[in-house]
Amino acid sequence: MAPLKSLEKEYPLIDSNFQSFCASHAIFSVQDFLLHDIDALIALADNHCASQTLKQGIDQLLSIIDARHPPLLNGLQLLEDVQRNKHVLSTGCEGIDALLGGGLREGQLTELVGSSASGKTQACLLSASTVAKHKSSVIYLDTGNSFSPHRIARFVGRSSGYDSENQADHMLKKVLDRIICHSVFDIYQMLDVLHQLKINLRSEIVKSNQHVRLLIVDSISSLITPILGGSNPQGHALMISAGYLLKKLAHEHNIAVLVTNHVVRGEDGISKPALGESWKSVPHVRLLFSQDCGSNVCNISMLKHPSMVCHSIRKFLYSVICVS
Repeated sequence: MAPLKSLEKEYPLIDSNFQSFCASHAIFSVQDFLLHDIDALIALADNHCASQTLKQGIDQLLSIIDARHPPLLNGLQLLEDVQRNKHVLSTGCEGIDALLGGGLREGQLTELVGSSASGKTQACLLSASTVAKHKSSVIYLDTGNSFSPHRIARFVGRSSGYDSENQADHMLKKVLDRIICHSVFDIYQMLDVLHQLKINLRSEIVKSNQHVRLLIVDSISSLITPILGGSNPQGHALMISAGYLLKKLAHEHNIAVLVTNHVVRGEDGISKPALGESWKSVPHVRLLFSQDCGSNVCNISMLKHPSMVCHSIRKFLYSVICVS
């Protein structure tokens, strides 16, 4: 388990004085803390000159442990959590929303799979602008310099309905202000950003009137593919860790996560999602994007969804204005 020192930055009460007190009783990690008699530790803290602060540190450490190991929920409680906290966010595209049963579900990870220029980034930008228009924050992790404020402006201008140019400009500025874009070019940068986001969300740094409701990674495969392959298992472990962290953020903070993935050619010559079988279990929802040569019509097939019946594939078509 985590050393106490690793908690210092995120939890101020677990400071050097608290760590020194714990170290004097052979407690250096969360595991050591759990193995110790907590009542005896509180009694020892009572005899210390900084007893109040030390007992607050003990309480905070217990709260950290409780938060990281939430109680088991029964089926009814899980259903109530979905109905109360896991809302559906419109992507801004009626066809995609219809395919998904309303839109992107908070608490779930949705993956868009497709070749280059199939419309994945277009869908990400449209989703970001739509969510931001409804006064919510969007975290956009851009791995290939594909984020385009100009395309966001086109989406906002197309759907604003304002007669005045000043009103449209004002709305665009608000939308762009709510989309927090990070350029990340390797898996380690992404993990750093995600861990910082986790700290901010737990510390309630993000303002309540700009609640983060959507997290986009475009594209996840460009970060993971370079670390896979060979006999070194570290790449595979990092991939699983990234998937786990994205799903944990989605569930614990009621965020819809949207990622993009490319396709590779299988042994039978048929295109399939990249990142292999281990990653296949990570997304809750998987959509396959494809585009006919010389056409601006995008074909989208649902490959995976929690409510899919008998593995049937649902499809629809939509026009792509500026394909990714």
